[in-house]
Amino acid sequence: MLLVIRIRALSTRRRQAEDALMQELNETARKLRSAQADLLKYTQELDGTIRDAEETAEESTKAVLKGAAHFLQSLAVEQRALLDGLQRKYGGHAVLGDLMEVTHANAQMARKAQGIAVLCGAPVGRRTRSANVYNVVRSAQGQIRNFRRVEIMQQTGFALKASAVSPVALAVAELLDNAASFSQHDAPIEVTFQRAQSSLCIVIDDAGVGMIDEERQNASALLSGDFVPRLSQLGNQPKFGFPVIGLLARHYGFRVDVTGISRYGGVRAVVLLPEELWTEEQPPAMAEGARVSSVQGGDGSAPAVARTAHGLPKRGARQVPVTSVSGIQDFPPQSRTPENADLASGRSLGALQRGTLSARDLDSVEGLEDT
Repeated sequence: MLLVIRIRALSTRRRQAEDALMQELNETARKLRSAQADLLKYTQELDGTIRDAEETAEESTKAVLKGAAHFLQSLAVEQRALLDGLQRKYGGHAVLGDLMEVTHANAQMARKAQGIAVLCGAPVGRRTRSANVYNVVRSAQGQIRNFRRVEIMQQTGFALKASAVSPVALAVAELLDNAASFSQHDAPIEVTFQRAQSSLCIVIDDAGVGMIDEERQNASALLSGDFVPRLSQLGNQPKFGFPVIGLLARHYGFRVDVTGISRYGGVRAVVLLPEELWTEEQPPAMAEGARVSSVQGGDGSAPAVARTAHGLPKRGARQVPVTSVSGIQDFPPQSRTPENADLASGRSLGALQRGTLSARDLDSVEGLEDT
């Protein structure tokens, strides 16, 4: 009997001990949940503080870079104006070749500064006139270092509307520069134009190094404009090209794709321009003094042909490039040879002029007179 009583007492104390331990365990669990909640709240606040600090630093960095880019752009504009004056002054002098080289370097500097400014939130310059798509691409060609490797394979009867000229020119220049950077120094870069349903396509084929699937995915994300990397994510030698193109494409309503493979085994980049951004060109009205008679003269001689100030026949079907150098005529496509590239004095500077080495920012070309 005594044993039973002792067993019952032990059971009671055990239950009491278990209840006390359970209460203590529950209290500890409650405190743990409270601590976890506090930790989560603190972590969220810390993350928010870090994000705010990063965004503040990003915006501050962008503001500094944007100011620096604008300063560089203003210097490039001043230098361009000086070079334009020198080109007009020494139009028939051998020094013009050196001036064109300096102008080309100026064009590259201006493009880099403009790209940085765009990535930092600055708008692209505005135009009030449309421009032939061929001339826009030709201007973009003149803004890259290896412009001689770029061959624009055809003319086109389409024009970009004024609002699209500057952003498309900058995007194409970045694509051409990318194609030249990732291919051999003598590999071709071909540009063609295609209609695809309601879109007009600028197609750039290079013979360079292709991209693996991961690189294509990353490139597509950047070019979509949906993912905008922070400046700190661009690396010690920042690559602005694709992020700049993505921002331009998203803001101005065109698309860029680099997932295709060119016929050379390199990358095919396609700029798809919706019909809202382009129009078909009307044949330009010829000036009275430049009209060409469609019949022979009364003496049976051939009709007079309008010629330039340098004696070259004018091509009525082709507009002057948007960024052409005043006073220097371009070679027709069939005569663009290395030999011609070195000729000056009354003739084009060949490859330099082919690349439109004045490479003015298209937003500042509005002041040029049509010739």
